[in-house]
Amino acid sequence: MRGIPLSRLGFGGGPVGNLFTAVSDEDAAGALAAAWDAGIRYFDTAPHYGLGLSERRIGAFLRTRPRSGFAVSTKVGRVLEPFDGGGDDLAHSFAVPATHRRVWDFSADGVRRSLESSLDRMGLDRVDVVYVHDPDEHWEQAASRAVPALVELRDQGVVGAIGVGMNQWGMLARFVRETDLDAVLLAGRYTLLDRSGLELLELCAERGVAVVAAGVFNSGLLAAPGAGTTYDYRAAPPELVERARRIARACERHGVPLPLAALRFPLRHPAVASVLLGMRTAAEVRANTSAAEVPEALWAELER
Repeated sequence: MRGIPLSRLGFGGGPVGNLFTAVSDEDAAGALAAAWDAGIRYFDTAPHYGLGLSERRIGAFLRTRPRSGFAVSTKVGRVLEPFDGGGDDLAHSFAVPATHRRVWDFSADGVRRSLESSLDRMGLDRVDVVYVHDPDEHWEQAASRAVPALVELRDQGVVGAIGVGMNQWGMLARFVRETDLDAVLLAGRYTLLDRSGLELLELCAERGVAVVAAGVFNSGLLAAPGAGTTYDYRAAPPELVERARRIARACERHGVPLPLAALRFPLRHPAVASVLLGMRTAAEVRANTSAAEVPEALWAELER
């Protein structure tokens, strides 16, 4: 990606922003340190994650490491504005005090202000990749204002590479066709359960656009399929639970844990530069960074 090396596994910053449940400073720091020890050198965050908490925690950790030794990405599209109404942010899925509110802003000024605030929170002088974040309802402003503003910042050397991050693949494909991107961040649409994003991956391979795959467990179903598990952050339909169980049984026959197969699957496609894993403790990091091999026979069985 324009000379920016991404480790094959990346650290997704949502959980250390207190996604769904609170994570202590000690556990967050331990997860980041364990990720570094496991060879992870790509860290992704966003203002959205915990109203800046993820950026502050990841920045505090990365400031203790050589700047040339890692790549970090953040996102634009939601500007954080101070809010004194009290309460918490659980309505947006983060267990943090509601000290700010998110304001959609894909204007050139909004992009610059958001990035400047992110750098302040992280305590870094630059980021390597900036994604336009979730522009599902804002195509026109994102394509005509946010992306050109990022292109200008890239041309000035302020950022290394630019992209768009979404939970859908269709609009990402349109961004790839109609704008000048280096990367896309695709969440949940190229997994063992949902391969709908394959067309996007083929397009990116053709255009030389890097793909960062996230949501490889589809929010939980591919980590531990069973009653009460979630798929795309909602209760998993019974037919998907049964599919995940069948995949898990195939993995078991080949001696491979289902989560390991789930995170390795996207990396088999040549367009995928990195897989982001959201982890909140050192134990989770160690469980997800196994060096065990996945036999080709398993992939062949899953294809059948």
